[in-house]
Amino acid sequence: MSATTDPRLTNARVAPKKRMQLSWSDPVFRNLVIQVAIIGGLVLFVWYLAHNTMHNMEVQHIATGLAFLGRTAGIPIAESLISYEPSTDTFGRVIIIGILNTLKIAVAGIVLATILGTLIGIGRLSKNWLIARCTAIYVEVIRDVPVLLQLLLWYTLLQGLPGPRQSLHLGSWLFLSNRGLKLPILEWTDAHYWVLAAFVLGLIGTLAWNRAAKRKQDDTGIKPAVWPAALMLMIGFPALIWVALGSPLTIEMPVLKGFNFVGGGTISPEYFALEIGLVLYTAAYIAEIVRSGIQAVPQGQWEAAGAIGLSTGQILRLVVLPQAVRVVIPPMTSQYLNITKNSSLAVAIGYQDLVSLSQTTLNQTGQAIEGVGIVMGVFLAISLSISLFMNWYNARIALTER
Repeated sequence: MSATTDPRLTNARVAPKKRMQLSWSDPVFRNLVIQVAIIGGLVLFVWYLAHNTMHNMEVQHIATGLAFLGRTAGIPIAESLISYEPSTDTFGRVIIIGILNTLKIAVAGIVLATILGTLIGIGRLSKNWLIARCTAIYVEVIRDVPVLLQLLLWYTLLQGLPGPRQSLHLGSWLFLSNRGLKLPILEWTDAHYWVLAAFVLGLIGTLAWNRAAKRKQDDTGIKPAVWPAALMLMIGFPALIWVALGSPLTIEMPVLKGFNFVGGGTISPEYFALEIGLVLYTAAYIAEIVRSGIQAVPQGQWEAAGAIGLSTGQILRLVVLPQAVRVVIPPMTSQYLNITKNSSLAVAIGYQDLVSLSQTTLNQTGQAIEGVGIVMGVFLAISLSISLFMNWYNARIALTER
């Protein structure tokens, strides 16, 4: 019996593999060679810069590395969120103080500029002629004046205030003079840390309850009230901890003695001028972002919300602004980054932020490359953190198809 050959097996022969043509006319090979050449050139350029810099520093007998951070600083610092002693603390602690001072500017500036910019942006769309024109003039004037000039203006105005004995005051609580703003402060104790921890836990519990309430609303159409739980967790629970720890509450008041104030808290003229200038400048840009975000919401949303009896304020708060946020968040990220980077202008009015303290450090140690590298690394880390958070929030509120 002769064996028959299946024609399908005969035709299913494996085609020989095509050899890669290493020819300049091949676009894949050409692009690969170009990319390798560019990357290789960049690596060689960076290596040359590093080698040349190290050689020059060695010739000039300049030490390299971060060992200088462990040396005693001896730099006087006017404002610090942590304890500091010039005769014993190191340059590393000086850099940490500079980072904290920069964050104090950026965080407070972002919060205040967002609030002010949102109010001004809403005001620009007001039907009240005076409010709309005043906010428009504010935006146009502030945006057209360089921020550095505004900082110098505010600092000059604060320096021109009367001395402590003739200070502007609000009762016996607030005093504004050329020494800054004096205000009462709470004497912080260990018990207050526990109260703060209780508040944070209450905030987390409130957010969890709010999410559970939204899930129940999706399932049943009825949303349980959130405010009683928020009141109990964020106010009642911390208050209970405060009472259990002895109810410590001591307010330190500023008192004029001689030619200056004693006690209380102080907002220095440098920080005050810097914060006012950055907030007013950034708020003008945020106002335009908010205005455009509100105008991006279709007019039908206003009409539909008005048809069910909502007031103008309720429409804006419950219907329009939640939709405008999706348009506002991306450009708002740029403004948050700008206010963080513009904080480096503090050196122009004498506020000791990261840039100012780093300059003093590198002048005393000669570690210019390391000092500039630390400043660049810190600002890069802060900017990336802001971008990551805003991108996460933008993705979280984005509309998704189901």
